[in-house]
Amino acid sequence: MSNRTITLTDDIYSYLLASSVREPPLLSRLRDETAKDTMARMQIAPEQGRFLALLVGLINARRCIEIGVFTGYSSLCITEAMPDDGLLVACDINTTWTKTAQRYWQEAGVADLVQLHLAPALETLNKLLSEGHAESFDFAFIDADKQQYIDYYECCLGLLRPGGLIAVDNTLWGGSVADTSDQEPETVAIRRFNQHVLDDARVKLSMVPIGDGLTLAMKQVGAANN
Repeated sequence: MSNRTITLTDDIYSYLLASSVREPPLLSRLRDETAKDTMARMQIAPEQGRFLALLVGLINARRCIEIGVFTGYSSLCITEAMPDDGLLVACDINTTWTKTAQRYWQEAGVADLVQLHLAPALETLNKLLSEGHAESFDFAFIDADKQQYIDYYECCLGLLRPGGLIAVDNTLWGGSVADTSDQEPETVAIRRFNQHVLDDARVKLSMVPIGDGLTLAMKQVGAANN
């Protein structure tokens, strides 16, 4: 028994995967294909994908946002838990990686659920807000430029309904956030983001030590948008 999260040794991690991850074959194939990319480390872990799908299903999310598509693994995890009339607004700027994502969305039969925006995410989010879509989304997943995390978060919070959920990846940043000697710009940006959310009374907060750290922020009823 332990009163703190256990350390995941290789053996324990292998057991976790074998005992809890029901990864669809298509997602496994996408992971294998992405592993050949020099930036494969940007893909979320399979157990994290299962967790995202569970979260989306638990809150009955119909309208979702993804910031940072990469090759589409997290998109597929989100869309599999959405209803047939759902919508995922997917934001990215890389045409090469998103072509892979589109190919897999098509094969999975969810391409009609995904609205891909190849533009800086803040442009897309601010446009949604200006077009009157505030408080109309249920879920947002943020996994992109770390130095813009606070801006992404604020826009998503404005777009989410009360009770909606924001999931933010890489908030433990390989443990670097706990090393005060690490003053790299991305590390500093994540520390600032973590403090920003901790101080934000508009949300209920939990940082989950899954993958590279996943922060969950649920918008409170009555929360005012900035």
